[in-house]
Amino acid sequence: MNLLDYLLPFAAALGLLILVHELGHYLVARWCGVKVLRFSIGFGKPLLAWRGGRDRTEWALAAFPLGGYVKMLDEREGEVAAHEVHRAFNRQSVYRRFAIVAAGPLANFILAIALYWGLFATGVEELRPRVALVEGQSIAAAAGMRDGDLVTAIDGEPVHSWQELRWVLLRHALDARQVTLTVRTYEGVLAYRQLNLSGIAIDADEDLVQRLGLQPWRPRIDPVVGQLVQGGAAERAGVREGDRFIELGGEPLESWSDLVAKVRVAGGKPLPAVLERDGSRIEVTLVPDLTDEGGERVGRIGVAVARPPAGDHDAMFAVVRYGPVESFVKALRQTWETSVLSLRMMGRMITGEVSWKNLSGPVTIADYAGQTAQLGWGQYLKFVALISISLGVLNLLPIPVLDGGHLMYYTIEIIKGGPVSERVMEIGQQIGLVLLAMLMAFAFYNDISRLISG
Repeated sequence: MNLLDYLLPFAAALGLLILVHELGHYLVARWCGVKVLRFSIGFGKPLLAWRGGRDRTEWALAAFPLGGYVKMLDEREGEVAAHEVHRAFNRQSVYRRFAIVAAGPLANFILAIALYWGLFATGVEELRPRVALVEGQSIAAAAGMRDGDLVTAIDGEPVHSWQELRWVLLRHALDARQVTLTVRTYEGVLAYRQLNLSGIAIDADEDLVQRLGLQPWRPRIDPVVGQLVQGGAAERAGVREGDRFIELGGEPLESWSDLVAKVRVAGGKPLPAVLERDGSRIEVTLVPDLTDEGGERVGRIGVAVARPPAGDHDAMFAVVRYGPVESFVKALRQTWETSVLSLRMMGRMITGEVSWKNLSGPVTIADYAGQTAQLGWGQYLKFVALISISLGVLNLLPIPVLDGGHLMYYTIEIIKGGPVSERVMEIGQQIGLVLLAMLMAFAFYNDISRLISG
């Protein structure tokens, strides 16, 4: 993947989320009769700008893209003509101001619900929650998990995909308790496994499921060549489609993964191989080409695996689909649970129970955007929904300069019957800027650390 494979999906997701967020503010402001002066995607100097609508609102695309804003008519920011005073934001009732500010985060939640609803209703091919044990001692092995176990429920909550398995386990890991996994063994026998999640630290740099000792199950794929890359090392050595690798480097091969593992570490070195072709044994010598993969030099011989039997594919993947009403209910639930989990994670970070390494910045988000885009539209749109929820939750935090800070002031105004003093708001703005700068610094630090560590 090149840089554009990450930047384009990231820019598309970010642009959509900012647009939806600011449209929430804009539409409710117009509904409340407030005049909107500018609608900007990004901050700083406008790169593109035009005016339109009855109020001649300026629509702008600015230089710094990590955010946006809606500028409304306001007496605190400049002189307002007498005939337009009633359309100034500061002249609206506290309830209208509350609605206008809350509309941005609410729009992000609505977008997430709509995306999940569409995905659940149309169906997405997902990896089944069928597990395999990681080598060595592990929590999963101690619980009696076996290769090929299909997890169907966790503490009675149905699980339909690998993604759902990870999600539900993460939620329960925050409670640090034992859960019951309902599984169906590869032979079809119903069984129950007690998985102890106490003492499991949540760390963004490590897969929780893998730390429990589990990984996605894969059928054993025979080392049979399905296709050759023209001019590749295998074709140069005389390998043909349909050949079966028996030995490589003097050692027998059991599966395709064994073949890949041996080739990767032998780039540029002669590698003797024994093949089976039409019942005969043939000896060839391969010299794997050295290629760059994520900054690592690995060996490749230019072969693709023969298509596995259809039964293996069905054992690994399933199309997850629900009816229209069930999809909507599930979308609401998914959005709510993700929001609650985000708040719980933030709370645990503050108390020190969860590492600050779980905080991600734009570099990590761009990385995930590129990866999910490569997996297909379904996974990419799920990623967009997740980030939309995160943006909504972040903006509702009671930090001055964020929407949640303004909502905090309005709540105080409703309770005390009068607005917060200008001095208090000024101090709050300064505190909010410091807190926001600290969050951004942590996020960028984590991004850089992940880049350095790979």
